[in-house]
Amino acid sequence: MSVVLDPPRTGSRWVLPFLGAVTFLTAIGNIGLVSIMPTIGRMLQIPDFLVAGIFSLSALTWAISAPFWVSRIERKGPNPYIRAGLVGFVVSMSGCALSVELGLLGLLTPFAAFLLFSILRSTYGLLGSAAATATQALIAAETTGAARTRAITTLAGALSLGTIVGPAIAPAMIVDPLGPLGPMLGFALLGGFALAGAFVCLPRDRLDGASVPGGAPNMSLAQVWRRKGVGHHLSFGLLLCSAQAINLYTIGFVIIDRMAEDPLAAQRMIGLAMTAAAAAALLGQWGFVRLFSPSPLAMMRIGTGFAFAGNLLAVFDGGVQAAALGFVLASFGYGLARPGFSAAASLAGSSEDQVAIASAITFIAGASITLPPVLASAAYQWSRPAPFAIAAAIGGALLLSHLLPALVRHIVHDER
Repeated sequence: MSVVLDPPRTGSRWVLPFLGAVTFLTAIGNIGLVSIMPTIGRMLQIPDFLVAGIFSLSALTWAISAPFWVSRIERKGPNPYIRAGLVGFVVSMSGCALSVELGLLGLLTPFAAFLLFSILRSTYGLLGSAAATATQALIAAETTGAARTRAITTLAGALSLGTIVGPAIAPAMIVDPLGPLGPMLGFALLGGFALAGAFVCLPRDRLDGASVPGGAPNMSLAQVWRRKGVGHHLSFGLLLCSAQAINLYTIGFVIIDRMAEDPLAAQRMIGLAMTAAAAAALLGQWGFVRLFSPSPLAMMRIGTGFAFAGNLLAVFDGGVQAAALGFVLASFGYGLARPGFSAAASLAGSSEDQVAIASAITFIAGASITLPPVLASAAYQWSRPAPFAIAAAIGGALLLSHLLPALVRHIVHDER
């Protein structure tokens, strides 16, 4: 994979391409794990809402810890915290494999296996939030104006590329004698390679020992959310990411039930749908954005429209093909709107706000996965179209309330 970003203004010229590679590899593992968890949950006889709860607990840890890292990143620089995130990734994947094996061997009850899995997965929530905040802050420090939008979108594309590869290779990694442990152990190995690369591409330099330029050490999450212009985009992002989490963390169960087959037989379709959805997001980020150079506001508007339409399709057609196609259309929209709101929030703030804004965006990524997928999974037991209907309602509300022309003045490609 080749990720092309503007050369960094400080540090090694390999820093930004390496961030793209790390984003790619961790996305392979995280979304690959999401794609196989419905099957593993059914094998361990863990209720669907508890399977969603595994990721919600990790996301809660992520969201709670995100503001904690702000002052530390400002003092010590981002590099140590990017490495810490990779350590958390490796420990998480290895530990999750251990908990699944103990459950399959009958040494742990289904609930005990779920509890251990959740605790070990939360390791990545704790340290991954540090890495995400550090990465976003480093991008803000390295780029200005429209270049920042391109850099954020390119990294989002690297994530989408990883979400293509993850669900595609995860089923192929379920091989004897490892069985369902294969993907998790394989992902841990990839994380180990990335961690080793971090000591080459993120050497000890002034980024490790000095504060991030323009930091505002005393700014809290609430304060940055109240910043004029910034808060609008952060609120948009929280709702949008919640809708995406609902789609992502329920699509596996939807496909299994709409196919009415054995979970292992449906795994191929789940992988295909998730891969196609990630490809659609990548098409938006590395195709549409590069061709048309839309403003962040345009990305938010167009993306939300596609997400709304995709979910409506799956609501009104109960077939598995409609669920998969709707998921793909919605993912194209999320792929545009997510980097759109991130760039909009960053550009609406001053240079001194950037680390705090990065922390808020990291918080959103975790908070959106805490309750929304669990609530949607519970609603799914009551009504099969419910997850898509909830996500469609969020998209419609965003189109009506958060993308009014009054917000245009807060999104510009200025040279901050």
